[in-house]
Amino acid sequence: MNDNFLGAEFTPLAAIATTPTAAKRLLPLCQTPGVTLWVSASCREALQGNVSVSQPRIQFYSGSLKELLAEIWRSHRAFIFCLATGATVRLIAPLLADKSRDPAVVVLDEAAQYVISLCSGHIGGADQLARLIATQTGATPILTGAANALQLPGIDVLGVPFGWQRGPGDWTGVSGAIARGEPVQVLQEVGTTLWQQHLPPNHPFNIGFSEYTDTDIDDVASVKGRIWISYQARRFAPNSELPKVQWHPRVLWVGIGCERGVSAQLIETAIMRVFQAYHLALEAVAGIATIDIKASEDGLVELCRDRHWPLHTFPSENLRQVAVPTPSTVVETEVGTPSVAEAAAKLAANAPSLLVAKKIYREEGEPGAVTVAVAVAEREYTGRRGKLLLVGTGPGDVAQITGAAQGAIVSADAIIGYTLYTNLISPLLHPGQIVESLPITQEKQRAERAIELAKWGLTVAVISSGDAGIYGMAGLVLEQLRAQNWDGETPAVEVLPGISAIQAAAARVGAPLMHDFCAISLSDLLTPWPVIEKRLEAAAMADFITGIYNPRSQTRTEQIVKARDIFLKYRSGNTPVAIVRDAYREDEQITLTNLDNMLDIPIDMLSIVIIGNQSTVIYGNWMITPRGYLGFA
Repeated sequence: MNDNFLGAEFTPLAAIATTPTAAKRLLPLCQTPGVTLWVSASCREALQGNVSVSQPRIQFYSGSLKELLAEIWRSHRAFIFCLATGATVRLIAPLLADKSRDPAVVVLDEAAQYVISLCSGHIGGADQLARLIATQTGATPILTGAANALQLPGIDVLGVPFGWQRGPGDWTGVSGAIARGEPVQVLQEVGTTLWQQHLPPNHPFNIGFSEYTDTDIDDVASVKGRIWISYQARRFAPNSELPKVQWHPRVLWVGIGCERGVSAQLIETAIMRVFQAYHLALEAVAGIATIDIKASEDGLVELCRDRHWPLHTFPSENLRQVAVPTPSTVVETEVGTPSVAEAAAKLAANAPSLLVAKKIYREEGEPGAVTVAVAVAEREYTGRRGKLLLVGTGPGDVAQITGAAQGAIVSADAIIGYTLYTNLISPLLHPGQIVESLPITQEKQRAERAIELAKWGLTVAVISSGDAGIYGMAGLVLEQLRAQNWDGETPAVEVLPGISAIQAAAARVGAPLMHDFCAISLSDLLTPWPVIEKRLEAAAMADFITGIYNPRSQTRTEQIVKARDIFLKYRSGNTPVAIVRDAYREDEQITLTNLDNMLDIPIDMLSIVIIGNQSTVIYGNWMITPRGYLGFA
């Protein structure tokens, strides 16, 4: 993640530098495939010896930067300028066309103090790009869009995480109404409502459900905009002053039956005629469904490829189990099932009924016939490969979270974690993210929920304090995936390490872990106490420095006493002990003591206890375990 923090939605990306300092600043951001650093040729000599100027990600341009930008503008999705904002504005102004097509433009100052989302903040993704660059450079992201100030997702990117497609409408008008805080009506007929559940208090949306079928109804006099979320293609009245937009969740599965050799054009025409007749939006198509013997049908394959629609096929034995309104004995004789289009649509959508029963189309001059049926799925198809980011957030302070982990949190569609941990990372969260916090005892439920969302197509960050792989959520999530016969690829998984609790505690007291050490949890919720005792005995006997996790809870108070007694069997009562509570957090407490007196100190579940070995000493306010370097000449 640290070397590849940009997603495919930002590449190809051009980073622009006109000075050697700017080039050096941008180069660490250019380690992702598809990112090119363009540097003025006048800087080549100054960069020699500091930067490998021959590496393929660096391109030197001669002539004017204005000419270079005119040449590469349309072929890139994003630009990062390490240049004065005014100069950048003058360079890009002649190239800007429309916010729905313009690339993202971000400006980073040479000192990396600020990163500005300058152009295409929502649709182009400049706001998100600025956030990601901030995590890598330590800069402050400057986002000036009104939606950010209102803590709202941009209305023009609202459905992007869920694979929704934007339909026609006055997007600028509706966005303006939201920016002014005016009431905007939301009529959502299909698609996930997760976005609604994470809106801030006092949001401007008047959310309801619509069964209107006419072209336009201004039924609420007070609203200043309307958002339709539907599989229908609304025709807005041209004389209406109320701005309206449409989002189309991909919920429509189109069942297709066809004769051999039909063209992609005929299939597409048949679908379009059905959709026009029933006022359905092509943007709402989830995919095509048919019988498995049509999996290689040229026309179907070509259409699905060109439209980026998935093609789902089913064997005849599955199709014939589906009850349909218009079965055919002729079809059954031909392919072994009385229905292809209707049955396939219902199976693909997992729907009890059809939205459109089968329609048969032929066209003069085109050989063959096409049968079309449509069913509505309860959950939309995202068209995305989901990803699980198993993130260690360190001891709690955002400054202690690695840049890679911060980037993972910023890039995630959804954040799953224990309530305390999601609160601690709140400075990294942004409007539009799904944040689900579950109690400390519901680790299994957290893992299951994260996997569910990732299988659906979302990028999900599962956060753990410390390191996700040390008493964290990484192991549980991977166990759950294995239990579900995960193929190792979908959803994708990435584990991002964090500063573990034992590391954080050790850093606060000096260098107690300089020699061999181990970590042992005293919680017997998942591990039998006799096993824990055996491990304590072995660690104490072997003279390991030992970090103790989960030392004492409200109901489990004797384990820490037994642990101390085990260590006293093998070590002096003067053996140094550090007790660190809430390391790097506001209520941090640090105590240096010894084995004899450690139980006089308050110890709870937020504490880490570090027991030194026979060489460990306390010097001033520091706990040190010699590694032995000074014993060698």
